[in-house]
Amino acid sequence: MRSGFVAIIGRPNAGKSTLINSLLGQKIAITTYKAQTTRNAIIGILNEDDSQIVFIDTPGIHSPTTALGTYMNKEAMAQAMGVDVIYYIVDGNKGLQNEDREILEKVFGYEAPVFLLLNKIDDMSDDLLIQRLNYAGSNFDFAEIIPISALKKDNLDELLETTKKYLKDDVMYYPQDMITNVNREFQIAEIIREKIILNTKEEVPHLVACRVDQINEKTSRVQIEATIICNKKSHKGIIIGRNGSMLKRINDQASTDISKLFDGKRIILSLYVKVEEDWLNSQKQLFDLGYFSGDKDE
Repeated sequence: MRSGFVAIIGRPNAGKSTLINSLLGQKIAITTYKAQTTRNAIIGILNEDDSQIVFIDTPGIHSPTTALGTYMNKEAMAQAMGVDVIYYIVDGNKGLQNEDREILEKVFGYEAPVFLLLNKIDDMSDDLLIQRLNYAGSNFDFAEIIPISALKKDNLDELLETTKKYLKDDVMYYPQDMITNVNREFQIAEIIREKIILNTKEEVPHLVACRVDQINEKTSRVQIEATIICNKKSHKGIIIGRNGSMLKRINDQASTDISKLFDGKRIILSLYVKVEEDWLNSQKQLFDLGYFSGDKDE
């Protein structure tokens, strides 16, 4: 058998989380149409008869304006160290841009071979795809260039078979029944945040975090208490909505998805909204929320 680690890197909204979900055949990373949805590196483990591939989904690399943004960039780049293969994924419609070139200068400095994944080919003309392929092949030293559609799962079988050729290990890093490294608290918090992102506009989604405070699982139901942390009082009002309508919508949608984590049990979700001004620049807050892995006072 073959085994190894693959880091999935790219700019925001390139389709990293959609790709890892499609490769694994189930949702382990939240996905939305808004940039900077993913904040933490998430591991997804694909177990097949002849291989075990550990995929690492990473935050989109961007120009940071907060301590959280800086953390996200460091988290993404750190995952490229020591892996067997790096997937650099781009939106094929946009192609490789100047920002990608800056990131790739660092990525090519690692020892791992770099695959370029031209994503969203289901939404591209053949002429544009050929143009993108020619440009990438002429201007960059990619080990492989593979056009895919993460959403439609186009060419993912080819991607996996090509990846296996670059894997050199023959050990099982994780138990065969393990699919991800994240616990239920993290998954629940991410589901709640996903519903906030999908239901609110403009800057609100980027200034919100979620924390699960309590889980009480019983035979037929699960009681969960969670806190939504926002940056401004005005954002709190938007999240709650008129007569609590927005919060109820978020609660209902999140409860439906959370139920799948507990084999369809009834979910009783209590959501609280708290204002923590400038939490995005507080190392202590980022540490407590799981976004910062260093010392609290660093």
